[in-house]
Amino acid sequence: MQLLPGLFQIGGSLSGLTANQVAGPFDDCNVYALKIKEHIVLIDCGNGETFGQIEQNMLSWGLDPKAISTCLLTHAHYDHANAGSILKKKGITLIAHSQCADAVKTGDERCCGFLYHRKFQPFEVDKSILDGQQLNLHGLSIEGIHLPGHTQGCTAYMITWEGKRVLFSGDVIGTLGYGHFGWDGSIDFDKQTYINSLRKMARLDFDVMLPGHGLCSFCRPLDRVETSLNEAMIQWR
Repeated sequence: MQLLPGLFQIGGSLSGLTANQVAGPFDDCNVYALKIKEHIVLIDCGNGETFGQIEQNMLSWGLDPKAISTCLLTHAHYDHANAGSILKKKGITLIAHSQCADAVKTGDERCCGFLYHRKFQPFEVDKSILDGQQLNLHGLSIEGIHLPGHTQGCTAYMITWEGKRVLFSGDVIGTLGYGHFGWDGSIDFDKQTYINSLRKMARLDFDVMLPGHGLCSFCRPLDRVETSLNEAMIQWR
């Protein structure tokens, strides 16, 4: 479905766009597509088992799956990154923070295949990035923002699109809206690191927040971040 001109959500089990019921409604992340000239850039790629559904969704909205040039990974969890091995075989460039890149290369417990009773399919990313690094993809400037805690490799991506500052936040903000933050059962989860990342996120300037699951925020997204920060400090300190 189109969220802004040229910006689409093409996957996500909570949105009903993809489903295979591996782990109920949380089995597949939100997958986003940016149409940049004749190219398509993905943010996350889903669990792999639903990639055929993602391609069909793209075709429904006039997007050619063969135009996918690049995929930016927010973190290494199975529901966000396991399709990376499929993209790799297609020659699509994969980009991630260095700590996410290390996790998907090994496919170890940091990728949480065990949570879905599946084995993560390892792959190597083509480019590792650092906090604050600017990428230029087909003329679009994209900033990588390292926000660890949910995992140590968690990274958000900021763009300016149709005059709006858009933040792809991954699982730094959680699934159900106000007061929620990402799952805290990951092997490399860390409470204090997560709180610091929420504090950092609350200082960012953006108009639209597109998270890794569930509700997108087009109105006052920072309110949602501040509420999640408050809840994290109440629960985790």
